[in-house]
Amino acid sequence: MATSTHPIISCTNINSFSTKSSSSPGNFSRRPSQIFLNPNPRSAARRGDVIKIRCAAASSEGRENPPDSSLSEAKLDRRNVLLGLGGLYGAYNLGGGGASNPFALADPVPLPDVSNCGPATISFSTCKVPYRCCPPITDTTNVDYYEIPCFSKLNVRPAAHAVDDEYLEKYKTAIKLMKELPPSDPRSFDNQAKVHCAYCNGAYQLAGQPYQIHFNWFFFPFHRWYLYFFERIMQSMINDPTFTLPYWNWDNQPGMTFPRIFDDDKELSPLYDQYRNQLHTTQFHRKRPLSKAYVMDLAYSSDEILASDPQKVNNNLAIMYRQMITNAPCPLLFFGKPLRADNGQVGSSGMGTIENIPHNSVHRWVGDPRSANHEDMGNFYSAANDPVFYSLHSNVDRMWSIWKSLGGKRKDITDPDWLQTEFLFYDETKTPVKVKVKDCLDNEKLGYTFQDMPIRWKHWKPTKKRTAKLRSLESVPVISDVLPAPFRKILTFHVTRSTSVKDTEEELLNFDLVYDDTKFIRFDVFLNEDEDVNTKELDRMEYSGSFANLPHVHEGGSATPKKTTFTLAISELIQDLGLKGEDKVLVALVPKAGGKFVTVDKAYINTMDC
Repeated sequence: MATSTHPIISCTNINSFSTKSSSSPGNFSRRPSQIFLNPNPRSAARRGDVIKIRCAAASSEGRENPPDSSLSEAKLDRRNVLLGLGGLYGAYNLGGGGASNPFALADPVPLPDVSNCGPATISFSTCKVPYRCCPPITDTTNVDYYEIPCFSKLNVRPAAHAVDDEYLEKYKTAIKLMKELPPSDPRSFDNQAKVHCAYCNGAYQLAGQPYQIHFNWFFFPFHRWYLYFFERIMQSMINDPTFTLPYWNWDNQPGMTFPRIFDDDKELSPLYDQYRNQLHTTQFHRKRPLSKAYVMDLAYSSDEILASDPQKVNNNLAIMYRQMITNAPCPLLFFGKPLRADNGQVGSSGMGTIENIPHNSVHRWVGDPRSANHEDMGNFYSAANDPVFYSLHSNVDRMWSIWKSLGGKRKDITDPDWLQTEFLFYDETKTPVKVKVKDCLDNEKLGYTFQDMPIRWKHWKPTKKRTAKLRSLESVPVISDVLPAPFRKILTFHVTRSTSVKDTEEELLNFDLVYDDTKFIRFDVFLNEDEDVNTKELDRMEYSGSFANLPHVHEGGSATPKKTTFTLAISELIQDLGLKGEDKVLVALVPKAGGKFVTVDKAYINTMDC
């Protein structure tokens, strides 16, 4: 059947890409970690097309890329360090960590303890997931490190809106065969979806608390490895080692609609999922031409934006510019805050820019509002039941590669606790394997790249749009008169800043938040704007960024408020708005969704070296 077999629980609480075109890789020998199901070892020799072999196999200890740091050898209770130095964690170096951070001495996160894997909890709910998300293995003692296979050419992941019929049929066949595998097979579509559930909904524990792969610096590497093995399983299903996952090109105007390939033939297609927001799907707009398909909102907040399609596109491009360039000049701003073996981040959130928006917003945009918990894509436990999940994350993966090409200090984290962290997956031969973060830093070393598509947002620097005169800062309330405050209306106040910021420092605007993370929350931030701000236009210089919380698990139904510091890099905006000589900045906070579930406790500007 095309639709998911998982039950949905009504329990709530608080340019054409062708497999034959020149842009597609030709046939070549590509050794899997062991063997494909239907191997043909002689075919590669007959083709004689092996040009250059690249091997990036890990050693028995999984060491292949960056060297290990001696810091990992120093064992210290990091929680005591943080408590003893109070507040130092908030000043953690926003670069790569590692040697520049003498307090990052905790162990890297090991493989999850599968022997204690338990029931997963539905995000923003007290209900348990109605099926077991744990892997079939109960002991990882004899699990080996994965060896990255040799290959002669890079595979190319195509843009979903540009694939041809031949590619689409292969894609459908691979997913169909995965869905037909028995429940005992770890490669089955259902079991692969449960990998996400286990890592995201509290089935695994870390230091006695739910292990969450989101909201921290593991978001990018975990999902890269996850898609890598999912893709290899697909290849084995159709005996085609050159086949790749498509990426949903939502950062490019032709891809800013729901990809039609996932609604093709509706229930007859293995790519179809019945639990989607019908207003946003192509089936709902089937009679409309492609150019008139429903344009998505990359900062979607559960309410439809009242703006024209061209304005939505402009907003989306501005969002991408802000999230990839303006707000992500430093590694930890892009990747997210550290999570170490002591699970010291529990109770707080540390999302990087892309995870925050557009990732969270796209999940919400696709999830079905008719479902009790916004299944499938709107809830972590069920998100991977929708085939479009893998296409969304394929573009997220592409963002990682593009970000590192933008220059400046945009480089991978060097902290050994990040590099040495391990994840557990099953490969295409049904074999459990362990992998390390450091072995997935370069997508090309994993054997794939992405089809070239225009990246207009790189040059979509917003322009100044406000023409009305601002109030004098003397008449704007000071922070102490406004904060702390719930988000029931637009909040305006001025924040003081230093006028002697060094060119080597990044200026950061910080908001200390107390919020209910079981609710979807979004608010927008504007600088040099007032209460009359045009909230529909984000393609304006004054727009600084947005905060979005995708609801997630509360173990045991706890309603304890969560805390986080939401940080925006504002050096570029201060320069563009002509505020370098000003010691006060006017800030406007605009609630978009869930405002009553978040309190802005404090706002302040500081500086940090990347």
